[in-house]
Formats: sequence, structure tokens, C-alpha cells
Amino acid sequence: MTTIAAGPARALDRKLERILAGTYTPDDFVIADAKDGDMAFGVTAAGTIAGEPSGLAGPGRYGTREDYVDAMRALLKAGRVDIMLTSAANGERLVAEGWIGDQSPGGPTLAVRGNDTTDIWNNRFADYPKHPSRPFRTVSLAAIRPFCDLVLYSVTFNADLDHDLATLRAYAEFRRDAAAVGIRHFLEVFNPNAAPHLASDQVGAYVNDSIVRTLAGMASAERPLFLKVAYNGSAALAELTEHDPSLVVGILGGSSGTTRDTFELLSRAEAAGARIALFGRKIQRAESQLDLVALMRPVIRGDLTPADGVRAYHEALGAAGKTPKRSLTDDLQVTEPVLLAE
Repeated sequence: MTTIAAGPARALDRKLERILAGTYTPDDFVIADAKDGDMAFGVTAAGTIAGEPSGLAGPGRYGTREDYVDAMRALLKAGRVDIMLTSAANGERLVAEGWIGDQSPGGPTLAVRGNDTTDIWNNRFADYPKHPSRPFRTVSLAAIRPFCDLVLYSVTFNADLDHDLATLRAYAEFRRDAAAVGIRHFLEVFNPNAAPHLASDQVGAYVNDSIVRTLAGMASAERPLFLKVAYNGSAALAELTEHDPSLVVGILGGSSGTTRDTFELLSRAEAAGARIALFGRKIQRAESQLDLVALMRPVIRGDLTPADGVRAYHEALGAAGKTPKRSLTDDLQVTEPVLLAE
């Protein structure tokens, strides 16, 4: 089987080295496609087929696994991403097919989702995400190590003693298992999913404290390679990025939103010190994933404003004969509450 080589030959490692050395430029910003949604949404991960109703079961309503993997292949072929984050099943398939691996050591890095806490279980008609997150891990680290050496591990703190204690114990067990087989990880810290006693303006501070408190108990050898967190506003993000320069902070994308939301989030997060974007639905739900990702770097560099990025995206759709989901006027609107609040 084709295997993944570790080390600084990869573009990701070279970029992280420059970020940590303090020589970062916007070209070092890491762009990741988070296509691990099958571990959260099951059949519906690839999205609905245009014009088909969502929710109910039936053939032809949703994209297939092959559609989902095809989108990964296209982005890898175009060289548009630094990290391709997948489920174990799809990551193994991409490596076996030669899309990612030793044959392109300077290319993108494969990462596999290393756990699936209950708050990401988005089965149709279930309500798992309404309950406090519980730790769970489907993946066998030993089984994926032959083709992948980097995994995402996610935690969700809810300011609930028993649940948070279980979360931290599971994370400690994971770190021991990862070290035993030689797997690196990055840490995703979701916002609380069931903490009604926390006001919205308290979430950023609570999450930042949870991150720093957790990492303070780790030696450098077991710390995550970087973080993946929700954008809780520029002040909260800047507090985290400025607190400890040895932390490389990335942002997750959340819901799909408008194209303006995507580019606005990129621009504001980079200005506040984020150095990685790991977007799932924002890429997956786009009319043209390739064109959307291609415009991310110009927005990050400041060559295009977020609004200009939206206009360029619609021009690309028109040139390709693709019909946008929204009018240009609607797609230029900022709709995400955290962005509107600033």
C-alpha cells in the first residue's frame, strides 16, 4: 500500500515552520478542505441534489460517496489545498488511488478525523447534538497509521464538570494511543453545544480559558500541531493568538452561509492572527468548489476585498455557465451573527 511520509518535505510542515519562526506571510496561510462530513452527517454529507427535497430517504436525493470523493480528487488535482481532511475510509481510498502520498511529498497533507464525539452526530431526525457532548472514537489509530500520520481530535467543553472531565480523560487516552503508534494530531475545540447558562458574549472567553488550561498540562511532545476553533469574534481570537505565539490557531467554517460570509471570515480571522482555515460546508456547498478555493488566497493576501472576492466568484460562475444559488446582491450580504455583531 502507498504510504504517507512524515516530515518537513510537506508544504504544510514548511508553512508551520515559518509561522512558528515569526516569518509568516499570507502565502503561508494554510487552507484545508474539511471533507470529513460523512462522520457527522452520514448519507447527507455530500449535499442535496439540486431540486430534490431533503430529509426523507430515497435514491437520487443526495450526492453519493463517489460524488464526495470526486470533489476531493478535483481539489487535490488542482493543488488548491494544503490539507485534505477526510474520514478514515475515504482517506485510505485517496492514498490507495495515488491522489495523496509519498509520490508528491511537497504536496498536500492527508489528515483523518480521529474521533467522533456525539455532538457531531447529525443523523436525520435524531437530536444527539442537543445533548452535552460525550467522547467517542470509532477510528483505530493503529489501522490508519500505514497510510496517515496526522489526525484531527475534537473536544467540546460545556462548563459541566462531569461531561468535561470525561472529555479530558478521553483526550489523555487518545494522546497516549497516538504516541504509541507515531501519529500527530491537531485539536478542534468546538463551542459548547449544551451550555445554556453561558451567554453568547461569554463563549469566546470560556473556550479560550478551556484551551489554555488544557494545553498547560502537556509537554511539548504531546501538544497538538495546531488548533481548530470557532470564530467567536476578532477580540476573542486575537486574545488567543496573542497569548501564546507557540500556538498556531486555525478557524473552522461552521454553516455554509453566503460567499461574502466565507471571504469575510477568512479576512477578519487572518487579521486577528489565525493562520489556518479549515472549511467544510462553506466549500462543499459552493456552486464551484474549485473557484471558491482559488479566490481564498487573493482575499487572504489583501489583493481582493471580501466583496471583490464575491464579485470575482460570480464572474467565474458565469464564465463556466453555472447558475449561482443567490443573486450577486444577496451573496454580497454578511449573514452570520458573529460577523454581524462586529
